[in-house]
Amino acid sequence: MTAAIAPQSQAPDDHLHESPWIHRLSSLRLTSLAVLTALVLGAFIVALSDIDKVKHGDIGGMLTTVKDSYVALAKGAFGSWRGWSETITAATPLMFAGIAVALGFKAGLFNIGATGQMLAGGMAAVWVGFRFDLPAPIHVTLALLAAIIVGGAFGGIVGLLKARTGAHEVITTIMLNYVAAGLALWLLKTSEFQRPGRGDPVSKDIHTSAKLPSLFGFLDRSTLEIRAHTGFLLALAAVVLFWWLMKRSKLGFEFRTFGANADAARYAGMNPGRLTIGAMFMAGAFAGLAGGSEILGGVTQNHATTGLAGNVGFDAIAVALLGRSSPWGTAAAALLFGALKAGGDQMQVDTGVPVDLVLVIRALIVLFVAAPALTRIIWRLKDKGTEGGTPLFRGWGS
Repeated sequence: MTAAIAPQSQAPDDHLHESPWIHRLSSLRLTSLAVLTALVLGAFIVALSDIDKVKHGDIGGMLTTVKDSYVALAKGAFGSWRGWSETITAATPLMFAGIAVALGFKAGLFNIGATGQMLAGGMAAVWVGFRFDLPAPIHVTLALLAAIIVGGAFGGIVGLLKARTGAHEVITTIMLNYVAAGLALWLLKTSEFQRPGRGDPVSKDIHTSAKLPSLFGFLDRSTLEIRAHTGFLLALAAVVLFWWLMKRSKLGFEFRTFGANADAARYAGMNPGRLTIGAMFMAGAFAGLAGGSEILGGVTQNHATTGLAGNVGFDAIAVALLGRSSPWGTAAAALLFGALKAGGDQMQVDTGVPVDLVLVIRALIVLFVAAPALTRIIWRLKDKGTEGGTPLFRGWGS
């Protein structure tokens, strides 16, 4: 009797042992198919954008336009040192800010304030960069620390408000984006920050000692052509740190538990207020590094303006969603978005296809990732349950 039921009792254990890998593979397959679907639909849009060929019903010409556009897209992103440089340059702040959003998701929080946190960190970095005259390694380190602390403080305000008053982080992060923008504009008009002889809000240039070294310094080329800097290596280090925090540390385990089920975390003795403040502070610190890297890497010409953050903070939400809030997925999504940005310019130059179509492709990617049921229907996949195990965030009812 015992021998007869032994195989049956073993099967559930094997299933439980294999299920995390099954979830990961299924999630990766679904994400890959979402990207592929977006590229296929993007090809149709590119073909229809060639009005002359559409009018004449030139199917072959339309297909040639699609081929040339995608070849130019790949060439612009990876076909030269300059292409790699532009891809890396665009991906660097997206990695930092993507981690800032993904960390919030893991802790059950929706951080829409990466833009404000990035502005705060960038303004702190530029101030340290022009205010002090120190040896290069020390100067760069202090500027990065300033970006981490001020960006983290801006995120920590959100966590404190939620922990003490219950104010929802979506509202407070959006409002603090406006606060950061107004504060940056005011600072850039003060004598401490504003460049002498200028009436517009432009800061003084940082000293050479505060600049991050070029990533491709071994190439004898102009920095205007090869802009990639070692901030990319710091972004990769941040990805590794995010992985270690979530997978190997006690604090990361508490973040994940709190994000999956706040009541269970509270019952287990975890402190929700401390976790909320800690998660938002760390998220703000990563976003602050995004702003600091843009300034210290010379991407913004070594000074700060009100447009320092650009659309990075909001693009980071799409990056975190595409990467399913995982460290390596977020890094890969940032590189994909960086490649699309770098390749889009080349595509427009070579084929005349508007660069705005790259934004359409990015939007389609996010659409199919955010709507996995739609991707399953298109590719006729069976629904094997919730992908990834835990929700991205708890939502309004948290």
